[in-house]
Amino acid sequence: MRNFRQTSEPVAARPGKRAAKSVSNSTKPASGDFAFTHPDRILIRKPKVTKRALAEFYSGLADLLLPGIVGRPLSLVRCPDGVGKSCFFQKHSMQGMPASIRVGRQANAKGEQEEFLYVTGIEGVMGLVQMGVIEIHPWGSTLADLEHPDRLVFDLDPDAGVEWPRVKRAARLLRERLQAVGLESFLRTTGGKGLHVVVPLNPRPDWESAKAFSHALARTLEEESPKEYVSVATMSKRKGRIFVDYLRNARGSTAVASYCVRAREGAGIATPLRWEELSRLRSGAQYTIANLMRRLDTLKDDPWRGLGKVRQSLPDAF
Repeated sequence: MRNFRQTSEPVAARPGKRAAKSVSNSTKPASGDFAFTHPDRILIRKPKVTKRALAEFYSGLADLLLPGIVGRPLSLVRCPDGVGKSCFFQKHSMQGMPASIRVGRQANAKGEQEEFLYVTGIEGVMGLVQMGVIEIHPWGSTLADLEHPDRLVFDLDPDAGVEWPRVKRAARLLRERLQAVGLESFLRTTGGKGLHVVVPLNPRPDWESAKAFSHALARTLEEESPKEYVSVATMSKRKGRIFVDYLRNARGSTAVASYCVRAREGAGIATPLRWEELSRLRSGAQYTIANLMRRLDTLKDDPWRGLGKVRQSLPDAF
């Protein structure tokens, strides 16, 4: 299907071609742990995406999807009856949940027990699809080190009236500002109207430092170009501007995973890119469930190659 393999992070389990084929030819994942109910239920109408089709898509992309979600607490966008009806976020377990979706509990800084949902492999993703999950949103930290994020995500979220070239300029500017303080960044479409700029961190900061740095950078952009950027989520202040959303970098906040389908018409995909591709990018939803495979077939290398090997930390002052 493609001529490169994901190299940015290790994955606990990687299904082979037979695993992907088995989902395609039946309603069971490779493990055979459960069967899908209502596999032909339509989750997205345009293009038509059924529960079975979503399972096949995620199974076929397992080696790319899993590194960003395995072993991380997850927030899930569930649309049991499809997009356009009742969709909602879920973070905690429920009765009847597939066994392949794991439940973890850890004490937070206050000593309170918190519950998390997570997956360890493609069988867990199949369990999510069975629940009507379309979008998977991981934390910026892992269950192994919950209090220290290993990445920042800046979400460039334009108001409806913002033209696309302005969003691309914002991404370039943000990259330049990060480079100025010694930080390498990676680019991703959101599958919607914006872009993500992702900053890997190793050694890892604490959440307070991560949020403080990202907030300071967002406010700097706003102060320098108040007609272009805004650093607050208030809708009335975002008119005609790009919201530099730093709030993804707070403890418990999440951002959509790479190669995840968005729960909206068009079925856009959050797609990693090389920075060199930005000039040709037409929208944040350019890649969809209908055309992503063609893109992958033409790539010679992972656009995020080396992300997991980057060694960089937040500056002492900004």
